[in-house]
This record gives sequence, C-alpha cells and structure tokens, in this order.
Amino acid sequence: MSRAAFPLQYRTQDGKGWSAHSELMLTMTRVRPVRCGTARRTPAVRQSAELTFSDRGHGTYMDEDRLTASVAGEVERVNKLICVRPLKTRYNGEVGDVVIGRITEVQQKRWKVETNSRLDSVLLLSSVNLPGGELRRRSAQDELAMRDYLQEGDLISAEVQSIFSDGALSLHTRSLKYGKLGQGVLVLVSPSIVKRQKTHFHNLPCGASIILGNNGYVWLYPTPGHQDEEAGGYYTSMEPVSLSDREVISRLRNCLLALAAHKVLLYDTSVLYCYEASLTHQIKDILKPEIMEEIILETRQRLVEHEG
Repeated sequence: MSRAAFPLQYRTQDGKGWSAHSELMLTMTRVRPVRCGTARRTPAVRQSAELTFSDRGHGTYMDEDRLTASVAGEVERVNKLICVRPLKTRYNGEVGDVVIGRITEVQQKRWKVETNSRLDSVLLLSSVNLPGGELRRRSAQDELAMRDYLQEGDLISAEVQSIFSDGALSLHTRSLKYGKLGQGVLVLVSPSIVKRQKTHFHNLPCGASIILGNNGYVWLYPTPGHQDEEAGGYYTSMEPVSLSDREVISRLRNCLLALAAHKVLLYDTSVLYCYEASLTHQIKDILKPEIMEEIILETRQRLVEHEG
C-alpha cells in the first residue's frame, strides 16, 4: 500500500451553482492490484499549476490556464502528455490484445465481428487457419466455404493484429489457442477492470478454464482434455458437460459479476481467491448484497497479502 499527494483545484457548489475555487491537497490511497502510476480524476477536477504539461490528451480541456478533466477516469502520463481514460467507455483496442467477439456478418473475404468497440472488427479470410493446418493462398473455394468455418452468431477468441485508419480492429486467429468457442458461458464486464497480463488463457485448479478478453468479454468453459490440432481451431466439442463442471462454471460466473460490481481487477488470482471465498455459500446466494460484500472483503484482504 502506498500513498501519494496530488495538489489539485476543485469546484465547490453553492445554492446558485458553480462558483468558488479553492486549493486542497488530495491524498489518494492506492491498494494493489491497482496499476501503479495511475490516479483517479473526476470531471471539473483541475491539475495544479505546480505540474506543467505542454500537451493535453483525450479526456482533458483547458479552463483558463488550467488543465481540467472532462471525464471521470484514470490519469495517464507519457512525458509531457496527459490524458484521462474513462472508467466506462467502449473498448479501445491495442495491437496484441486478446479479445472475444461474435460474428455478425459474412462479407467478401472477411467476417465482421462485434467486440464491444466503437466499430465492428474485421477478421480477414487470410488471417485464419485453414482446417487441417494447410499453408497456402486462399482460393475462391475457400471464400465460398467461409460459412463452413464461421457463421453468424459464432463466438470466437482472437488477437488484435492491427488497427485501421478509421479505428476498426483487424483480428487474426493464426494459433491453436484462438478460434471458434464451443460450450461455455459468456460474461460481460467493463473493459477497464480486466488486468493486462502476458497470458489471458488460464486453466483454474477448480476444474474450469477462463479466457479474459481485454474487451470486457470473459469466457468460462470446461477444461478440455485434449486439443485437436487437425481441426485448425474450428473443432467444437459437443460432449455432455457434467453437473459438477456446470456448478463450477456457474459459481465462477457469479464471482465475476461480484468482482465487477465492486470494481476489483479481474485476473486469474483475483478470480480464484473469490471462488475460494464463495465456497461456504450456495451459488444462488453469491449475488446477495450482504454476502457479496463479505466475499469481496475476504478476496481483497487475500490479494493485499499476496501482493505483499
């Protein structure tokens, strides 16, 4: 746990509206696993003149001679550039992000994918593995068989390959860990609470697996026994899921909703700690407010101890 002081100006409100300005020293407590080097700002909170910045970024504007936050979110600084990233916003993709999306349209040599971003993402036919792992140029026959690979409504996991000039994301699935998703549960959370890690694919010791998409889509599914390499990422297991696996997935789903409701960063450790803290309660009771607070409090305490 660390403490940092930020000299700020804020606006006070009287009966006639916004009026006086006064200086104060705002002390913010940062509790891990919140990322270091970040601070929260609310609209109309202004950066003090003691910190000078030559460039203003997104989420800020100049009010007289002071830089003011126009949205509530986290302050990010790169050299002299300062911007505020909103806590509630559409997903802004970056190259290398792991995302989960749903096919919305099949077009010429491409699929349109809904990934919780401002524009539909694009998955090119040349950016997917062919069944059997063939390495060759895509032909007209491949284009005619696109719906045999992926069709409208299918869920996929993919990686952001590049970003087009209009902001749309270009995806690829050229790896066996990416591709069409089978049986499981999709949970929607805010992209801002998904922690960036080296890997977003985790096999939890409780018997289920999780994919934490950077776009706020989280996929829960039974841990597969094997991976069919010949399928090229298109194999979907339709084997019956046991009752115990369904109960584990249901409990994990409620734990994710509880963590998201209390703005706790989502990553493998926080999800596992929350799952273990919920074992003393029935699955249906996890989302009750009083039980949820108890579980989240225990989870946060274990996270602080784990971070040291």
